[in-house]
Amino acid sequence: MGAAPKLAADRITCRFGETLAIADASLEVASGEFVSIVGPSGCGKSTLFNIMSGLLPPDEGRVTIDGREVTGSTGHVGYMFQKDLLLPWRTVVGNIVLGAALTRGVSGRDEAEACELATRYGLGGFLDHYPHALSGGMRQRVALMRTLAAHQDVLLLDEPFGALDSQTRLEMQQWLLEVWDELDRTVLFVTHDVDEAVFLADRVLVMSPRPGRIAAEIAVDIARPRGLDTLTAPDFMATKRRILGLLYGTGGEAT
Repeated sequence: MGAAPKLAADRITCRFGETLAIADASLEVASGEFVSIVGPSGCGKSTLFNIMSGLLPPDEGRVTIDGREVTGSTGHVGYMFQKDLLLPWRTVVGNIVLGAALTRGVSGRDEAEACELATRYGLGGFLDHYPHALSGGMRQRVALMRTLAAHQDVLLLDEPFGALDSQTRLEMQQWLLEVWDELDRTVLFVTHDVDEAVFLADRVLVMSPRPGRIAAEIAVDIARPRGLDTLTAPDFMATKRRILGLLYGTGGEAT
């Protein structure tokens, strides 16, 4: 038998009163894989993330990590939201070590690791700065470092670059790929931006309108590392057209 997927959601169903938000949604992510999820607004992408993180119990179905069921329990994944949610009264280092501060108290080792992360990924000159002194891209870097500092193998990233301007967003996408490659984490990434989904991922999962389910799976057969030229390459454009066809009903089939 093959190894269990790093992360799996099996036949997830979720209701909010009379509204069926997610119906029989299943997905798997292999260890070290980068998978993007796209879908129409309101299809349940964030709800699915809340379930996989343990913040919201499903009405039906289960979530597993390395084959072990974790449905309804927290602390098994790193979860980053679209808003950076930095605490304005804490410095860059203070925000990175926030998880430790909330659970067991901050040690010298935690602070040293935060300084190393910030320095390694371009914020070494801002360790004592507060969020108001940082650009949008810098704030998102801090938020991701805070997620990395939780030491989870699986990262759920829910539209982390959605509020950034296009130039900063592209810079952050390239930076995220560098971090992912260096740290060998497993990433599930939600976005409304098809270009972003294709540029980042090994596979793109397309969700249906509510009630959400995984309607299609598209392999992204584009060599890594990926740079600016990737965005205009024929394979990139063909994959993008296929996903747009699935989202807007103009054709395309799942692999």
